Amino acid sequence: MSVHIGKIEVQSKDHMPHFHEITDAVKKIVAESGIQNGLVTVYSHHTTCSVITQECSHDLNFFGREYLQVDLIETMEKLIPTCRTEGQYHHPGPKHIEFALTFPDEEPKGSLNTDAHLRSCFFGRSESIVLEKGKLSLGDFGFIYFIDWDQVRERKRVTEVLIMGE
Repeated sequence: MSVHIGKIEVQSKDHMPHFHEITDAVKKIVAESGIQNGLVTVYSHHTTCSVITQECSHDLNFFGREYLQVDLIETMEKLIPTCRTEGQYHHPGPKHIEFALTFPDEEPKGSLNTDAHLRSCFFGRSESIVLEKGKLSLGDFGFIYFIDWDQVRERKRVTEVLIMGE
């Protein structure tokens, strides 16, 4: 069995949940691996992000978001409203804020992203996709998306791709 690891960098923007369609980048890493049959895991170590497989809805709104993504964001807003004020959620507490401020360039408002943490719990932070004859088993309409739910700040994110197989 062979193992190959690749990384994909993305940049969030607009202080809104951001969807990055990363299917082609994952396919490129798979091709570079030379592995034909096995399992591909696409993973985010960021606790405010998710990785999902979903259909591309093609139509875009004014902000460049696919309609299905807009529907997902609006649904999540009803279930888990965006954190807009301190105290809206129990997290972050004073100990967490104190810990967060030990990191360079961190501001107290940077921890007001509880909604992003909760949303990533719903969707998870990884997807595993079957690899057969060098092709990802995504179906006819399947795409891979990296979602950055954190609306507090724009920043670079890293998606990790692990391929195991023969």
